[in-house]
Amino acid sequence: MKNQNEKIIYGINDTPPPHKFLILSLQHLFAMFGATILVPFLVGLSPAVALISSGLGTLAFLLITKGQVPAYLGSSFAFIAPIIAAKAAGGPGAAMVGSFLAGLVYGIVALLIKTSGHKWIVRMLPPVVVGPVIIVIGLSLANVAVSMAMNNPEGNYNLTYFSVAIVTLAITIISSIFFKGFFSLIPVLIGITGGYVYANIMGLVDFTGVKAAKIFEMPEFVIPFVNYTPSISWDIILLMVPVAIVTLSEHIGHQMVLSKVVEKDLIEKPGLHRSILGDGVATMIAATLGGPPNTTYGENIGVLAITRVYSVFVIAGAAIIAIGFGFIGKVTALISSIPTPVMGGVSILLFGIIASSGLRMLVDSKIDFGDKRNLIISSVILVVGIGGAIIKVSDKFEMHGLALAAILGIVLNIVLPGRPKVEENIYEQDHNAA
Repeated sequence: MKNQNEKIIYGINDTPPPHKFLILSLQHLFAMFGATILVPFLVGLSPAVALISSGLGTLAFLLITKGQVPAYLGSSFAFIAPIIAAKAAGGPGAAMVGSFLAGLVYGIVALLIKTSGHKWIVRMLPPVVVGPVIIVIGLSLANVAVSMAMNNPEGNYNLTYFSVAIVTLAITIISSIFFKGFFSLIPVLIGITGGYVYANIMGLVDFTGVKAAKIFEMPEFVIPFVNYTPSISWDIILLMVPVAIVTLSEHIGHQMVLSKVVEKDLIEKPGLHRSILGDGVATMIAATLGGPPNTTYGENIGVLAITRVYSVFVIAGAAIIAIGFGFIGKVTALISSIPTPVMGGVSILLFGIIASSGLRMLVDSKIDFGDKRNLIISSVILVVGIGGAIIKVSDKFEMHGLALAAILGIVLNIVLPGRPKVEENIYEQDHNAA
């Protein structure tokens, strides 16, 4: 029998009671909030638009996957460098066109999977490639989390800031491990709330923006044919589209991990083609509004794993709240007043869960690192990706660490001898008695 602690609290199609529903949805909102608004801050886009596009994208994803995949979609970190480069080359419109094309690649891959099955892409992106890519995604965010945790706005080390991050992290961990009943289901929300209170005591919370904000504000959308005239160029294609390989790897990895978490084979049903299409449509929606590309969020998968609340209705609730917050100036300003070390403290745990998910995939897939082939593939991906290697062919074309690492992993998997002729099932339920 399973350990009592492993019981599912709410299944995929379960609806929590009203008094729990809102809080559980808010927890997912807070889990994705830091990363989702951080990306637009870094690339010069509107955080409010990022919230709205993530909510709309998540709802579209849930519809396309027939309400069978409890995943939240937020801003993708893999596109940070390409968006900055695209904006420098042709402005925000060029970045949005490139993002839309990247989403279109998802649609093409989904169509190929629908017509020819998913085995070919799984052979191209087996666990020995996807696992290290996910580890790279998580660990490449480590600097972001730690910097948010210990540095002040000027980028200098500040012990007070770091203490806020440590307190937030400690409250989150204690809530997850020691709290019982309903409070054990919302450790992230409790951690952020506790960290916010401590940060306010330490004088780090600034309510100026909250006082100045209007109740309702129209976000700064960047809409094609309204704010810019779309134009496609090879420079933008080569800059943005290759990153889709990274996010496809991330997506497949997330679906594998999520299948393990919820104990259902989501690759087979509703099908990898549906989840990939949903991810692509979410990115295209974001591109038409002026938001960064979307991707399934490991942070929210981490929340699912911690809380064992898998309800798609909770995810949808978070999406609807995110859309609403994008239009409510006071609420957006209040959430934006959360000091960075609070989000940094939570991010240390949540970004680490992304990397740990990649490790879990390698363990669950029984990857043998005594095999030199597996060792070489994973080693190259990890060092190239975490090291931030770049191929720069010209001033207009660059391929950055994540995309380069994923492509090298795919190439090595194809050309190195000893490739398994028959791939293992990408998901195997384990019903062995404890």
